[in-house]
Amino acid sequence: MRIDILAVIPELLQSPFEHSILRRARDKGILDLHVYDLKEWGLGKHRQIDDYPYGGGPGMVLRPEPLARAIRQLQERAGGYDEIIYLTPDGTPLNQSLVNALSLKEKLLLICGHYKGIDQRIRDKYVTMELSIGDYVLSGGETAAIVLVDAIGRLLPGVLGDESSALTDSFQDGLLAPPVYTRPSEFEGMKVPEVLRSGHAAKIEEWRYQQALQKTRQRRPDLLSDDDTSDTSD
Repeated sequence: MRIDILAVIPELLQSPFEHSILRRARDKGILDLHVYDLKEWGLGKHRQIDDYPYGGGPGMVLRPEPLARAIRQLQERAGGYDEIIYLTPDGTPLNQSLVNALSLKEKLLLICGHYKGIDQRIRDKYVTMELSIGDYVLSGGETAAIVLVDAIGRLLPGVLGDESSALTDSFQDGLLAPPVYTRPSEFEGMKVPEVLRSGHAAKIEEWRYQQALQKTRQRRPDLLSDDDTSDTSD
């Protein structure tokens, strides 16, 4: 998979992509990741990329000309993109289902918002998907890009040591993950549930499902249907 990122402050993206799972994905050639500085396409000798908003008001807006030039040139280099994604607080909330779908694409371009955002005409003409990682505002879309690339990268075949690991994460089946335990079997007077030490695969699977369902009812009932939110354990 190829992911290109167009950023105002590309330096913010260096460290996260040089370690752990994303580094492994890049070293294996599974993830082809490129970060570009929008100022490369800036206007004039000062490489201007922003200006005051029409209509007045505080803040600055990313100008359309540098963005359009960058997008067109990067499209040519990459041979086109499956999606051009703008990371913005007013985008569609990112969830695991969307991440799963994006992990099946071949080429993505991520545009990191900054200041008051990008000129609406770029959104109208070039952007094919707008995503938000939460109902809050960040200093720039670079942080959101890190989150999105990490979520996608770990799903790519061959990245994780255990291919089934990602499939048991929270949200993959619409539920939060159940509790997990490791050695020792007793710690400060607290024991690992007997069922997990029983070796009975079917009972363990059922226990994990019930625990996941219970946790989701308590913490994220919005993820469940009306039937699932009704506690029938009594």
